[in-house]
Amino acid sequence: MANMPQAKYRKDYQSPSHTISNINLTFDLYDRMTTVSAISTVKQLKTETSLYLDGEGLQLKEIQISGENWSNYEELDAGLLIHQLPEEFELRIITEISPIDNTALEGLYKSGGAFCTQCEAEGFRRITYYMDRPDVLATFTTKVVADQVEYPYLLSNGNKIGEGSLANGRHWVQWQDPHPKPAYLFALVAGNFDVLRDVFTTKSGRNVDLEIFVDRGNLDRAPHAMTSLINSMKWDEERFGLEYDLDIYMVVAVDFFNMGAMENKGLNVFNSKYVLANEKTATDTDYLGIEAVIGHEYFHNWTGNRVTCRDWFQLSLKEGLTVFRDQEFSSDLGSRAVNRINNVRVVRGAQFAEDASPMSHPIRPEKVIEMNNFYTLTVYEKGSEVIRMIHTLLGESKFQMGMKLYFQRHDGTAATCEDFVAAMEDASGVDLEQFRLWYSQSGTPKLTVSSVFDAEHKTFSLSVSQQTPATPGQEEKQALHIPLDIELYDKHGAAIPLTSNGEPVHHVLDIKKPNQSFVFDGIDEAPIPSLLREFSAPVKLEYDYDDKALVFLMSHAKNDFARWDAGQMLLAKYLKENIARIADGGNFDMPLDVIDAFRGVLLSQSLEPAFIAEMISLPSFNEVTGWYDTVNIEAINFALKALKMNLAKELEDELTAIYHSLYQDKYLVEHEAIGMRALRNIALSYLAFTETGNQLVEQQYRSSNNMTDTIAAMTAANSAELECRDALMADYSEKWSHDGLVMDKWFALQGSNPCNDALAKLKLSMEHDAFSLKNPNRTRSLIGSFLNLNPVNFHSLSGEGYQFAGEILREMNESNPQVASRLIDPLLKFKKYDEIRQSMIKEELLQLQALDNLAKDLFEKVNKALEM
Repeated sequence: MANMPQAKYRKDYQSPSHTISNINLTFDLYDRMTTVSAISTVKQLKTETSLYLDGEGLQLKEIQISGENWSNYEELDAGLLIHQLPEEFELRIITEISPIDNTALEGLYKSGGAFCTQCEAEGFRRITYYMDRPDVLATFTTKVVADQVEYPYLLSNGNKIGEGSLANGRHWVQWQDPHPKPAYLFALVAGNFDVLRDVFTTKSGRNVDLEIFVDRGNLDRAPHAMTSLINSMKWDEERFGLEYDLDIYMVVAVDFFNMGAMENKGLNVFNSKYVLANEKTATDTDYLGIEAVIGHEYFHNWTGNRVTCRDWFQLSLKEGLTVFRDQEFSSDLGSRAVNRINNVRVVRGAQFAEDASPMSHPIRPEKVIEMNNFYTLTVYEKGSEVIRMIHTLLGESKFQMGMKLYFQRHDGTAATCEDFVAAMEDASGVDLEQFRLWYSQSGTPKLTVSSVFDAEHKTFSLSVSQQTPATPGQEEKQALHIPLDIELYDKHGAAIPLTSNGEPVHHVLDIKKPNQSFVFDGIDEAPIPSLLREFSAPVKLEYDYDDKALVFLMSHAKNDFARWDAGQMLLAKYLKENIARIADGGNFDMPLDVIDAFRGVLLSQSLEPAFIAEMISLPSFNEVTGWYDTVNIEAINFALKALKMNLAKELEDELTAIYHSLYQDKYLVEHEAIGMRALRNIALSYLAFTETGNQLVEQQYRSSNNMTDTIAAMTAANSAELECRDALMADYSEKWSHDGLVMDKWFALQGSNPCNDALAKLKLSMEHDAFSLKNPNRTRSLIGSFLNLNPVNFHSLSGEGYQFAGEILREMNESNPQVASRLIDPLLKFKKYDEIRQSMIKEELLQLQALDNLAKDLFEKVNKALEM
């Protein structure tokens, strides 16, 4: 590259040279020549008389200082340096931008027929020259001017303070946000929408207007989002005592959006995927996803907006905490066990893989080239697990005391991760000094546990060792403070009280040393331990369970997560054995007593259907690859398919009975109904591998009255490569080709199609009228599914999968590098594969590295991968 991107380091943080107390913005919106006027009140904080402002892709038209034209400035590659400034002044800057040409979808751009913005992390600098950093907080007043017919709705942050008509058919609306905020929380939307309206009355009696803006014709797909918003507001008041602080809360759904959603103060801009839903277009997973994401962005109002980040290295301060809050919201409204299982699947699969990749980093990174690359599962999901560990160590009451102290100290400021931990520590009196290492140490710790029962002294001992493998830039690791939640059971399934030296012991053990032992007394018989209950820490657990103990825990553990985890450990044990056997040319084999354990789950009258569905769901291919330093793609794929076919054959009668007994003639978005559909459709996914599979799947598709059952049938046909697959796919495409969001499900199935000519079919799908590489949702659905969920075809020894990925990445490097940076992740782990595959992937990475215009987003990842 001509200009080598430079890294930024957390240790080099310096407070801003100036502060901006308020900014008055005026947007005169046109497709190719939008004029932005920014008038800011600026005050010098240090002795520097020069002011640096960030700016990218801007046409500078005018600079004034306190009403005088100013010529003492320099236009730099990525900003503006203004010299010889007074201590306090009014800064007026006028710029021009072209929203319709902004394919990167950062800053102000055109989405379909609407203008919208995305400013996190560093998009505001594409709108005007400004101190685009999270520790500069100002009050924003925004006037939006546009054509009245094309753009009847002109929206921005805060409360509406004025509106009017202008000559030439244009009009204006002015908004004011009374709460100081950094530029990344700025938002603007202009368009012609349908609007769903409601009112929420806060606990203090204020009425808040709620408005959800959707494309014309989609109003019937907005009510679930509104219900989710109202539930979020109510829950945050009840669980955290937090009340909304503006007169209006707006959500806008747009089709072209790089992220899931954005918490801009009072005006949340959402990817339409996380707003639009009805039974004809959305699955149960979509409904639950909308509930979670609506909650997540609303909860940011306090954990992210009212208290924001001092710098971007602190991103997990708002994201990890808010993910924890949205997970708790979903768990309180639905099944806590099922939600916890789904959260842990993400951590054990994709996040653990990230920990083992060239992009491994702590939840608070020390070094960044492109901030967009650190919106990662580590920052979000592992960050949430770190908050959950604090909650586990403190308990709900003390955790809430810590939250209250955190807001008292930092409301209206830009804070750090240390500020949050200090508030928790000070409010609770719990020492979290060693715990802070979770913020700075990368990688996945491994807990190795062994046990000894002493019948003579009636004691049971647990010996625990912790070890975190080296990660890029961190060869030496320190011992972490790990909460290990345990329970001991007697042979009848009764929990044994934990005592040591005759005194009660808490069920959460504090693991703080490389090696520790815990001795429990008063134990009359060898107990069966349940370890790492609720996944009390994001670690890998090693304990030598035998089959009998795991089957026992599947039936008797009091904690539902522990029951599920025991089943997963049992499956993992035999998957590993079979993968090794298959790699050596042997055959798949599964003991009947293991199959009977899962038969018992299916026949249980006490377990909820949603939980049974999780119990019989197999680990994903990506999770299994995380068990190995070197991945045998063919052996893992064969073993997983053989396991599914084996269970389908042996449990066919039970699965068939469940499938037919759980039919619902009416579609309800209620957690009990969702659970019943989940179990019924998991049963169908197994039955698809039996002789009656094709008939059952096609019958469900043809008779389905909801998208959940429709997609379940198509997914089963896809996975089992049934004869009916192509007909079902063709029928679906004919019905829904007009709706890109609904077609995303079709594209995802095309991308994950396991057939031999999958790549050829994928390329044909790119010619579909509903597909556009410029649309992030379409691209993630089709291309992302192929790269992430089609291992045999993507990793074909022909190399065509890698070559295809390289072609797409090179094209998207120029149009949307942020999406390209998300797509490249499967290539970064090339050293986990055999030498032939390593060589082919490395060649594609080297071609990317050689590009003269390689974007920072890709530069950082490509170079880290090649350096390992």
